Amino acid sequence: MMPPMKGCDRVLAHLAGKPVDCLPLMPITMMFATDQLGRPYREYATDYRVLVEAQILTAERFDFDYVSCISDPAREAADCGAAVAFFDNQPPALVEDQARLADKKDLAHLRVPDPLAGGRMQDRVQAAGLFREKVGGDKLIEGWIEGPCAEAADLRGINALMTDFFDDPGFVRDLFAFVVEMELRFARAQVAAGVDLIGVGDAAASLVGPQLYQDFVWPYERKLVDGLHQMGTRARLHICGNTRRLLGGMGRLGCEIVDLDYPSPLAEGRAQMGPDQVLLGNLNPVRVLRDGSPEGVTKAIRECHAQAGARYIVGAGCEVPRDTPVANVRALCDYARATTPAAP
Repeated sequence: MMPPMKGCDRVLAHLAGKPVDCLPLMPITMMFATDQLGRPYREYATDYRVLVEAQILTAERFDFDYVSCISDPAREAADCGAAVAFFDNQPPALVEDQARLADKKDLAHLRVPDPLAGGRMQDRVQAAGLFREKVGGDKLIEGWIEGPCAEAADLRGINALMTDFFDDPGFVRDLFAFVVEMELRFARAQVAAGVDLIGVGDAAASLVGPQLYQDFVWPYERKLVDGLHQMGTRARLHICGNTRRLLGGMGRLGCEIVDLDYPSPLAEGRAQMGPDQVLLGNLNPVRVLRDGSPEGVTKAIRECHAQAGARYIVGAGCEVPRDTPVANVRALCDYARATTPAAP
């Protein structure tokens, strides 16, 4: 039996295909983490010190292997001048009817913002630095950026972007190229501050069909992932929703970790991505994790593990809901700590 490992070492060894003492545990928590600290979510999303305190408290309380800079998808767009609505106890939201690129011609004049210029991106970079100071080498530190489709939707408006694929494909490609340049600059600042891995959220990609994904989205996701690797970091791809028709392409991106949401069976992900891709998920975060029992969580996560096989990390399909019972989250931890990667 191996001696217990630190969370950071456990994740990195698992990604490298080396032996580990037990399965890594990396569920996404944002509002759940903030509620553990007892602070309003607005503070979590706007003050890196609150975010770091909430993440570390939650990771230590539930023995997670990592902490994350994730909070909301409106950081990059805000620094581009987009209208963002803030709420006391909910995540910030883009104001779609005031989209930054409501007029497509504005893209020609839009400049990549400096992530260290005092805006919302810098707040995330500061979180990365504070994490490194407090838990570096103990917990894996995850930075976060938006993917090309998600960030394009944030800047243009989701409905407008979906029609642009057909009405103005050249504009879409120009917009995606801008996004990749911006996100790599943002990622580089987070890596310099001390993150071990960059999460890439590209939720809007689940709304396009396989042909649009292959023709438009995948090439720019690949440029983004290649750029992350060139700067010496690792990539975790997270696309919310039903990605069953996109799984093969997602597996060809070369990400160290691919998250699957609950509508996308892990067995299908494994079949389409091959034996070496590390998969994370895909427990139903509401029906099973929030509304179920600890026994049901254990049963469901065991089935996820069985479908994914040894190259697996324990987590839910998406964010752990804020009102999830503590006992259900502990069931995730108990399964991970009691189980080796070998499929059950």
